[in-house]
Amino acid sequence: MAEVETAPAAVAATTPEVAATEAGVAAEAKGPHKLHRQWTFWYDIQSKPKPGAAWGTSLKKAYTFDTVEEFWSLYDQIFRPSKLTGNADFHLFKAGVEPKWEDPECANGGKWTVPCNRKATFETMWLETLMALIGEQFDETEDICGIVASVRQRGDKLALWTRTASNEAVQVNIGKKWKDVIDYNDKITYTFHDDSRREKPSRGGRYTV
Repeated sequence: MAEVETAPAAVAATTPEVAATEAGVAAEAKGPHKLHRQWTFWYDIQSKPKPGAAWGTSLKKAYTFDTVEEFWSLYDQIFRPSKLTGNADFHLFKAGVEPKWEDPECANGGKWTVPCNRKATFETMWLETLMALIGEQFDETEDICGIVASVRQRGDKLALWTRTASNEAVQVNIGKKWKDVIDYNDKITYTFHDDSRREKPSRGGRYTV
């Protein structure tokens, strides 16, 4: 059963979580093809933060799904990076895992990052990654937390979050597989969340593939 985050009535007509609810309900009516696990779409439409506001206050859960039909309905209608403007993020994470460093599943992890300046390529890589995740195509799938698509004026990027940053062999295998999935030939780097928290990222990242 999919889980829905409700929104205040005053903003219900415009929020992604309400649109996601409508898309998910329509998809369920078509007859489900179950996925191996539940996944959750999140979004973060970033505006100028209020004084004293904690990081992540603009991060919102949109919809938790567990069928192929729900995924395609949500993706087609809402969760395409081309629909984002300004500084904004879309996230797809395993259900029960929040896309925050503080989440227990993410606390000791890190991320592989791929920059992209071409919108069409960016959207294709995002979709290919989504399908690989929900289709359980990674051998180390239990170590994967989720994927983030970030739209920025200075350049878009994808970040694949994982659980155990210190396990180099697992992270390298995930990085190599991800490059195959998105057909990416340039070098990519892996950074520890712990480095980012301390604002002391390792020069060039911890691992490279």
